[in-house]
Amino acid sequence: MLNPYRSWCNMGESGWNKPATMRGVTLIELLVTLVIMFILASVALPFTKISAKRSQELELRQSLRTVRIAIDNFRRDWARDGSILLGPLCVKNQLSCKEETGITGYPKTLETLLKVELSGGEAQVGEQSNIRRYLRKVPLDPMTDTTEWGIRCYQDEPDESRWCGEDVFDIYTTSDRIAMDGTPYREW
Repeated sequence: MLNPYRSWCNMGESGWNKPATMRGVTLIELLVTLVIMFILASVALPFTKISAKRSQELELRQSLRTVRIAIDNFRRDWARDGSILLGPLCVKNQLSCKEETGITGYPKTLETLLKVELSGGEAQVGEQSNIRRYLRKVPLDPMTDTTEWGIRCYQDEPDESRWCGEDVFDIYTTSDRIAMDGTPYREW
């Protein structure tokens, strides 16, 4: 004799009720999956913010280092102490030296690092023109997204916030934000 329950379960695809062969995702399974995805996303979000901030800090350090090296190289070439010309390019190009440098031999502006026209006549061996460059361009401040930097003169205190206008001894970012290590960016 045939079992009516067994024949109902084995009706196959032609049957109107297929509890043994039904496959799919229930609403509960879908909700649990979405909750897990949201939890993972909420954990990953702070890591992306931290890595973005770390990237900005590295870029700021690189920009500061680049400009500070250019200032030091300029000072080495154009050193002077008042009217006494000390640097090798300052001695050979006295007119340019007095126009482009402050009394201590530091550049008068950041733009001076982009191009200094030599007044000493002939181009030196290996040079194609009478122009000396220390930077290709003023780097972008990653904290403010501008090329406007805070500038300090030779005689300024390390925490001075106003530029004296005589020379460029150091630069700093004008951002008021705090670094990941707890120090203000403008003190770097």
